[in-house]
Amino acid sequence: MSSTKLNSEGVLLLEQPFVRVPYENYRKVFRATQRNIERELGNVQTVSNDLLKRSKSREVNLEDAAKSVDGMIGRVENLKRKLSELQDTAGKPTLDVTRERLQHLMAVETLQTTGSLDFSRWADTRLDRWLVDWALRTGRENTARTLAQDRNIETLVDIDLFTDIRRIELALSKHSCTEALAWCSENKTALRKIKSTLEFELRLQEYIELARDQKKQEAMAYSKKHLVSWQETHLPQIMQAATLLAIKPSTTCGPYRRLYDDSRWLDLIQAFRLAIYNLNSLPTEPLLNLALYSGLASLKLPSCNDKSSHNIDCPVCDPSINTLAREVPFSHHANSTIVCRISGKIMDEDNMPMMFPNGQVYSREALEDMAAKHNGMVTCQVTDQKCEFSALKKVFIS
Repeated sequence: MSSTKLNSEGVLLLEQPFVRVPYENYRKVFRATQRNIERELGNVQTVSNDLLKRSKSREVNLEDAAKSVDGMIGRVENLKRKLSELQDTAGKPTLDVTRERLQHLMAVETLQTTGSLDFSRWADTRLDRWLVDWALRTGRENTARTLAQDRNIETLVDIDLFTDIRRIELALSKHSCTEALAWCSENKTALRKIKSTLEFELRLQEYIELARDQKKQEAMAYSKKHLVSWQETHLPQIMQAATLLAIKPSTTCGPYRRLYDDSRWLDLIQAFRLAIYNLNSLPTEPLLNLALYSGLASLKLPSCNDKSSHNIDCPVCDPSINTLAREVPFSHHANSTIVCRISGKIMDEDNMPMMFPNGQVYSREALEDMAAKHNGMVTCQVTDQKCEFSALKKVFIS
């Protein structure tokens, strides 16, 4: 088995989302914990400060003080119970997933060559992960679950995340913004950091639907509550939307017809998908496609587009893969490698190129094998010219 020194940095290039997804999940757990602590301890602090002031002015009796202290103890115990439940249901499972994924990546650091059995097993697991990712992105959730369970890699794939994405996209396709707005509320801080306008676009769409149904009073109230707060950055869109109240959905006026157009829901689905991918450092293309692109880009040559020079062992020349290869650039090689179109083997000093009288070149091994089967005669695969093996000339590559 041939082996090459393992480039661990190159292997890990596509693995950022692999760790980022559980990190983002645990960040949500942390924020929920923080909110619970701030709310409950804030109330305890308020009651204790009030009790301290009343005690200094001698306006409190022992019974009232005991009730206040019991109330504070009850709040703290309730906080402890909530935090314990949160840790058991979300915190610990997420930490376990993060730990297992990090251990999976750390295994690469201990491997020396790509020819080792350990690397082959690791690479097989990675391929399974990429196949699950591809299945989830293309709507094949049952296939993804079955493969993950069969390979025992449930903790190494993001089925729950893509199930959530699918649920919200399905709601948007049914013209409901409720689920997407709830997601925006959960991730408000992160969306603000990446300067996403998804929440505004969702709010604007809900306003448009009210205008479409001629619910003018509700639309104006909705605008005051949810759109006015965006006026510093989206004033032109808000002013244009306000005009919708005087324009019917059947209008032929371009700007307002576009606002009423149902294609806006498809734009919202794309905007939501882009936002959630950005938050989790997920590429817009399946990881399997990206890996194929990088591999094909290192192999693609101009001759791959010429059917007469296709190599049976070249992945780029394979009709089923060539469609993907069209989208990648040609590879850059400082030194050319000549491959025999008959055998698919490299031609070098041990397998010299042999030239027909017509100028076509093939490997010595392939032509010797052909000559042995046809009484010393060889045939050019391009022109069908026949000649004796002894008529061939050696080609020396400088």
